[in-house]
Amino acid sequence: MVECWRVAVPRPRTMAALAQAAEADGWDGLTVTDSQNISGDPYAALCLAAKVTERVRLATGVTNPVTRHPAVTASAIATVQVESQGRAVLGIGRGDSALAYIGQAPAPVGTLERYVTAVQGYLRGESVDCDGFPSRLQWLAPLGLPKIPVNVTGTGPQVIDVGARLAEWVTFAVGADCDRLSGAIATAREARRQAGLDPATLSLGAYVAVAVHPDVAVARDLVRGVVGIYAHFSGMRGAPTALLRPEDRVVVEGLRREYDLAHHGKGQGGHTRLLDDAFVERFAVVGPTDRCIERLQALVALGLDRLVLSSGELDVAGPDRQMAAALLTREVLPELKKLRPRAAVAATGS
Repeated sequence: MVECWRVAVPRPRTMAALAQAAEADGWDGLTVTDSQNISGDPYAALCLAAKVTERVRLATGVTNPVTRHPAVTASAIATVQVESQGRAVLGIGRGDSALAYIGQAPAPVGTLERYVTAVQGYLRGESVDCDGFPSRLQWLAPLGLPKIPVNVTGTGPQVIDVGARLAEWVTFAVGADCDRLSGAIATAREARRQAGLDPATLSLGAYVAVAVHPDVAVARDLVRGVVGIYAHFSGMRGAPTALLRPEDRVVVEGLRREYDLAHHGKGQGGHTRLLDDAFVERFAVVGPTDRCIERLQALVALGLDRLVLSSGELDVAGPDRQMAAALLTREVLPELKKLRPRAAVAATGS
């Protein structure tokens, strides 16, 4: 079956109840944001979640190569692995709000590659060269736990390439357009192949902004804030905007210039005026239940193993948002969990 994950913000005093609800509702994984200036610590939150759940997998979504030394990151996620009895995943990317709120830009791709290499070494129990000093997580190996998967989240081909070569998982943040996601999947599989690795061993997922509501106009507004986050990734410094369709390039380049960091992830941010209705409908999955199921099924059919669904966790609550959350959990999630990834079907020959 396709794994269905939800995004959560690690707000203190809420994580245990949120994790319990996610498991009871049937979600396969919970990925928590890492943005120290606007939310709590993700690793503390994941350990709290581990203690009140038995099945759901627990991940950072995502950490970055700047705010923590690779040994610290490896030790933190390894602690989650111990407390959850093997359910941890380390999600990592170039960094966005966690760095913006301390006055730094997203990490260069080369920095990300070196960081992932070091973290993987620590998680495999190897000695990592720290400027000539051999460094190892001495406490981890004796516990005999499974290797923690590293999940690189990428938008552009360079970051996707890093993930495909160095990680066990890659999760795309390219929106809900089938053509664009199909191109990202092809990039990952080819990079895996060029590295001498079997593309079938790479787990593929996608972050998708979703709002399920009978009124499509309401649905668009519910998800406009989170669409701003994901579309902003496409306009990061060094992002290949030339690969976008012209009308989308105008939007993401506008976000690069005008992104309202004070309202990160919120629909009232000034930058959301750039997100016209047509863009939101291409970049996100919005509208009534049947329409959302159909669009998400089409994404899975491209060969995804995992959907990571975000419905505007940083935005304000209200009755429409409560309705959307209920419809997603009660009507959309059960249908998605019936699906099998196309790659898995091909591998079995059925």
